[in-house]
Amino acid sequence: MFIDYAKITVRSGKGGDGAVAFRREKYVPKGGPAGGNGGDGGNIYIVADKNINTLLDFKYKKIFVAQNGERGGSSLKDGKSGEDVFIKVPVGTVIKSEETDEILFDLIKDGQTVLVAKGGKGGRGNANFATPTRQTPRFAEKGREGEEKKLILELKLIADVGLVGFPNAGKSTLISRISAARPKIADYPFTTLEPVLGIVKFKDHHSFTVADIPGIIEGAHQGKGLGLKFLRHIERTRIILFLIDITSEDYKKDFKVLYNELKSYSPKLVEKKMLLSLSKADLVSEKVIEKFSNSKIKNIQGPPIIFSAVSGYGIDNLLETLWKELSSNNYTHSDLK
Repeated sequence: MFIDYAKITVRSGKGGDGAVAFRREKYVPKGGPAGGNGGDGGNIYIVADKNINTLLDFKYKKIFVAQNGERGGSSLKDGKSGEDVFIKVPVGTVIKSEETDEILFDLIKDGQTVLVAKGGKGGRGNANFATPTRQTPRFAEKGREGEEKKLILELKLIADVGLVGFPNAGKSTLISRISAARPKIADYPFTTLEPVLGIVKFKDHHSFTVADIPGIIEGAHQGKGLGLKFLRHIERTRIILFLIDITSEDYKKDFKVLYNELKSYSPKLVEKKMLLSLSKADLVSEKVIEKFSNSKIKNIQGPPIIFSAVSGYGIDNLLETLWKELSSNNYTHSDLK
């Protein structure tokens, strides 16, 4: 099950209290202070892991608590610090404050580790408070409380190419043709109910990733259809590939609707490299294909890429075009914040 949104509570450990103790040595009737310091409370970290693809685990576990530090001991023995907690999330996870909705961290690299709740400092034992005028202090410092935070985790897929189109435009069929991904395919809208990530193996041992974003409809940026649930997954893609059914009554109008939905959601989306493709070429004649091959459309450079994922027509040209764009532009995922 693909889960891309979760709320969790993290609570770091409390620092251990400092100890009040005195040396008890033979023939030394009045030993000095010997109380040890308390151990620090455990921290809580979140780690990006490329082997995790969903936030599903947080559906079952929502509270994470680090260990408290131990109390200081006698003979100047410090208490043991509490163990840290490491929470693994998929690469591409955004961490927000539930209280303010502020973005705290954006984990875009495998292994990236961030501190989300710092453990409380251990209290000082009474040995720390001895002075020439106060040689036997009978007090120590309490350990400090840990932090408790409520966090929102949002997963945004990191892919080279994002497929954008109306429901039933043929996105799932295409991704199943060019990669090992096997999304559900059927002849009705919203067959794909969650994003699908496929790896395309290209010639000369190259590869790139393609994300099949569930169908967008007019008003998606306002939450209609699957709406806001999946639009955020387009934000990190390097190239946006629009897919429109070639049998559409007005493919230019369809493109305009899709384009405006992306722009309304985030103007930055339409600043990305955009390509237009017309799918299901097996359903029309060569004459129709030739007509569309010479057409132009606003906001898109060059003619539409025409293909059929069923017959294989135009697939090689589509992949060549995508690879050419990806390799000719020095994109890095650090640019995608």
